[in-house]
Amino acid sequence: MLGPRMLASVRQGLRKSLSRNTRGWASGERKKVNITGIYPPVTTPFTANAEVDYGKLEENLHKLGTFPFRGFVVQGSTGEFPFLTSGERLEVVSRVRQVVPKDKLLLAGSGCESTQATVEMTVSMAQAGADAAMVVTPFYYRGRMNSAALIHHYSKVADLSPIPVVLYSVPANTGLDLPVDAVVTLAQHPNIVGMKDSGGDVTRIALIVHKTRHQDFGVLAGSAGFLLASYALGAVGGVCGLANVLGAQVCQLERLCLTGQWEEARKLQLRLIEPNTAVTRRFGIPGLKKAMDWFGYYGGPCRAPLQGLSPAEEEALRLDFSSNGWI
Repeated sequence: MLGPRMLASVRQGLRKSLSRNTRGWASGERKKVNITGIYPPVTTPFTANAEVDYGKLEENLHKLGTFPFRGFVVQGSTGEFPFLTSGERLEVVSRVRQVVPKDKLLLAGSGCESTQATVEMTVSMAQAGADAAMVVTPFYYRGRMNSAALIHHYSKVADLSPIPVVLYSVPANTGLDLPVDAVVTLAQHPNIVGMKDSGGDVTRIALIVHKTRHQDFGVLAGSAGFLLASYALGAVGGVCGLANVLGAQVCQLERLCLTGQWEEARKLQLRLIEPNTAVTRRFGIPGLKKAMDWFGYYGGPCRAPLQGLSPAEEEALRLDFSSNGWI
């Protein structure tokens, strides 16, 4: 657990970060990261009493570590981060960093509703061991979250973050797409290195890739369902929930795309669409955790108010995997 010494270190780091001259960081103190590759957004395991099960988290990470992932995303939507306390969010990042080899990138979801809270969480996650921060769009006041507001928000976070920032647009959860013009502006910030786009609009992904082509900025597909299309259009990787279950297959799809074996990639992509939809848009995290149980990982329960699948839903989930030859 994060003891008093670690918490004191986090607070000290935050004070230094908020008082530091931003121009000093922009001149090169912060390390750039190459986000190219595949990342599973890891789930947060819970006990029957709804406590975070850190032992099961470590077991899952050891199993996932056998695949050639570029790294791991922690505290994304799949990690149920809105249901965790701030202390739990930081403890999960710390535990994952202890388990994951240093050559694997750790992208930590640090987004909060206010800019100030996001800066504080980002600095704290850097202290806990994150290599980069993945920052979801604030959305509670979505009617006022226009390009100007979002550019201001992300610029302030990136100015004060000691680690690189990855933009995160997930309209299915937030009801808000990060506007393309805002992405293009933010891509010019020296501490913003890329974006995870989970919207599934490949024309939008293509436009972002095209308009940021002169920047040191990479686009990650936010789902395995459109991974092939995203690679074909210039994306540099993906954050794929399905990789928690079919990690070898998602990595194989990446390899086929990168080596130009498009026909084989197309065949594999088609077999991944239904199971991917099942563990994302159709049944969500409860569906993903149930599938993890089937494939030798610990899925376990979700934290309330999320509920498990009904018997009919579980049977439909199983069919989506079995009809494509995965079980």
